[in-house]
Amino acid sequence: MLFRKSDEPHRKTHENRRVSSRVATNEQAIQTFFQQSSDINIRRVYAGSDVECLLVYINGLTDRQLLDEVILKSLLQPNLKNNRDLEKTLFRICAAGGRTFITEKWSVVQEAVLTAKLVLFADGCSKAFVVDITNRESRAVEEPMSESVIRGPREGFVETLQTNTAILRRKIKSKDFKLEPFVIGQLSQTDVVLGYIDGIVNPDVLREVRSRISDIDIDAIISSHYIEEFIEDSPFSPYPQVQNTERPDVVVSCLIEGKCAILIDGDPFVLIVPMTFWSGFQAAEDYYERFIYTTVVRWLRFGLLNLSIFLTPTYVALSTYEPQMLPTNLILSFAAAREPSPFPTVIEAFLMEIVFEALREAGIRLPKSVGSAISIVGALVLGQTAVEAGLVDAPVVIMVATGGIASFATPRYNFGFSFRLLRFVVLLMAGMLGLLGIAFAVLTLLIHQVNLRSFGVPYMTPVAPIVRPSIQDALLRLPRWMLRERPVLVTGSNKKRIPSGQKPGPNRDSK
Repeated sequence: MLFRKSDEPHRKTHENRRVSSRVATNEQAIQTFFQQSSDINIRRVYAGSDVECLLVYINGLTDRQLLDEVILKSLLQPNLKNNRDLEKTLFRICAAGGRTFITEKWSVVQEAVLTAKLVLFADGCSKAFVVDITNRESRAVEEPMSESVIRGPREGFVETLQTNTAILRRKIKSKDFKLEPFVIGQLSQTDVVLGYIDGIVNPDVLREVRSRISDIDIDAIISSHYIEEFIEDSPFSPYPQVQNTERPDVVVSCLIEGKCAILIDGDPFVLIVPMTFWSGFQAAEDYYERFIYTTVVRWLRFGLLNLSIFLTPTYVALSTYEPQMLPTNLILSFAAAREPSPFPTVIEAFLMEIVFEALREAGIRLPKSVGSAISIVGALVLGQTAVEAGLVDAPVVIMVATGGIASFATPRYNFGFSFRLLRFVVLLMAGMLGLLGIAFAVLTLLIHQVNLRSFGVPYMTPVAPIVRPSIQDALLRLPRWMLRERPVLVTGSNKKRIPSGQKPGPNRDSK
């Protein structure tokens, strides 16, 4: 059983207290410790109609079928009446229901009850029997909503930690696949598992991940984002440094590359570290389609991302500061459209960007049946009305709408959200300094990206610094038989993925 550092004083106050051999004394201690807790069930039974026993468990978190049909049914057998070796007999009965251990410490008993285990006391026995018959009910494994694919596995993680680790174990049948347990949260006592493949993971990265998880001291962990905020390198950076996913196939592919996975009980999202800039452009479906298509789509995503950030700021900079750089007919068209507008171009762009983000947020928060209708109809109505009323000009609406649509091409939601925020920064610089402001913003972002780290791994690797064996798979999507090596700066000693000489083709020996 794992304890947090902050639990040490509480644990030391109880480690000298022992379980009593009298059931009445143990029952009084349980009632005192769990007073005003209506979900704690304290149940007296008589084993073999002679030995008084006490069962303590939490209603709703204990498998009642195992309790009634296995443990209680065995306890009520009449052959227990004159049993001389009571401890061994009770242990055998409890072990039939689930994983069982014996303890004499009250601190262990209290934590066992709080972690949804069954505790059995017997009169005349100064030990407690702890049985793991926790109710494992959870929702069914289904396709994740946040990362849907046309071709590929349809299963996603659920809120039960044991189910998620079982899914990964079914996909990686290797003794080198390790799952290290942690318990985080003074009140929640949340189970957290660190997964990695021994020999493939970088030992320095693994040591850093262990250290950051162990140093978390918080009252409760509700979701994976709680842990994400404690372990990232630069918390004030707009870029995410921890990848999250609901797809087991994505986690497995990252583990094989030498990364670490962090699974949290109660959350279907799994954290993957370290994260690089280029992994934000990669979707799960990239490796389920032909590499030629995926390479084109990957470059298209990169172009659309730049379009979403720089299209509106570039229009503002050119129309305000450098109109001579535009074709004459185009600038005359822009000037005619801007004539009834009372606001500067940058103000119009800011207003439309805010309205677009408001509609997108409203579409997400509203029920699904009306969310999509509100976002689409709202955008059309507001955009058309604003142009007819003369509040904004039509080119600004076109630029903002095009940039907003382009932002949806980013596969990772949190990765795309960072660029949605940066668009406002670039737009402000374009309104203040024109093209010079855009250049300054780009230079600042590039310097920040190059200096950013994720668990010691450069954020822009393998492009900056250049790592030749890995740079091809970042910018392109090579055929699987050409991906011979794992990412150099992420992987440990085992860098070989597949042997060479597996290029497909006709068998020459058959000719």
